[in-house]
Amino acid sequence: MKKILIIVSNANVIGPNNRRTGVFLPEVAHPYAAFDAASYQIDFASLTGDTPYLDALNLAGDPQNLSFLTGKGWGDMQKALKLSEVNVSAYDAIFIPGGLAPMVDMPEDPTLKEVIKDTYERQAVIGAVCHGPVSLLNVKLSDGTFLLKEKNVVSFTNEEEEKYAIADVPFLLETALTDQGAIFHAAEPWSANSIVDGHLVTGQNPASAKGVAEKMIAILEA
Repeated sequence: MKKILIIVSNANVIGPNNRRTGVFLPEVAHPYAAFDAASYQIDFASLTGDTPYLDALNLAGDPQNLSFLTGKGWGDMQKALKLSEVNVSAYDAIFIPGGLAPMVDMPEDPTLKEVIKDTYERQAVIGAVCHGPVSLLNVKLSDGTFLLKEKNVVSFTNEEEEKYAIADVPFLLETALTDQGAIFHAAEPWSANSIVDGHLVTGQNPASAKGVAEKMIAILEA
């Protein structure tokens, strides 16, 4: 049985106006459904070990979102372990969902950077969607280069952010990723767009979360 570790943010507010935030519901629920359908073991870790927050509960009418909330998914996420206490090397893949929350606590977290470096260098699969790719920022490999250097990636785009949370985010994610050498592949705003570079999979926005999970599964099953 393949093992997936979903790493989530603990933030619940962002920006000068204290905008409420958390993990964006479909960005965790839709991948969870895909991993569950593949009969993978799914565990959760958060940066602090405190109970994470969910955003976009207004989308609970979506069947997979509702299944996550009322089934095992949300219950397990509330019991997320502290990332520093997890043996991440036991997992075949890690996945980082978005929401604005990761923009608060994931750009610099040293434990997260070490986990992503080690996961990448042992050739395990890494997936991230929407604002989740902020977790890839400032990850340096053993040779001293940024993980992002010359990697084909996508995330929530500058164009999307301008109409969503430009007043709340500390920086534009697309710009930050490209500043560290990433080759960015934007699609039309809010369209499904997920891409693979080796064993790294990234997606643009909530509509891309299922595609990220499906591409991760394809790599794991290859």
